[in-house]
Amino acid sequence: MMKRVYICAPLGGEVEKNLHKVRRYTKYALLCGTAPVVPHFYAECLDDSLPKEREIGMAAGLSLLWFCDEMWVFGNTVTEGMAAELQFCKNLNVKTRTVRESEIDKVLRGGNRL
Repeated sequence: MMKRVYICAPLGGEVEKNLHKVRRYTKYALLCGTAPVVPHFYAECLDDSLPKEREIGMAAGLSLLWFCDEMWVFGNTVTEGMAAELQFCKNLNVKTRTVRESEIDKVLRGGNRL
């Protein structure tokens, strides 16, 4: 069975730009041989700028952490939503890993996989 990896990255603010980045992170995780869990895609059907819809998306994403083997953290900023995910992960004793851009570039260019 593939390792289930929760993708933790910024979403709010520049949603479209951040969704583009998350697609890249998801491809990276797939090419590393994992099954990525990507709650960001809820923003395709929920409006992240509406507090109630953001809350629904966050709750749904956090509920997926129960099934994940690890959380991979992407980007240079930890947003409020990411901080909540990281704390939840800590409470569940789920391993976290920060992924650097250089690692992503290497894998996406066809270099070494993890």
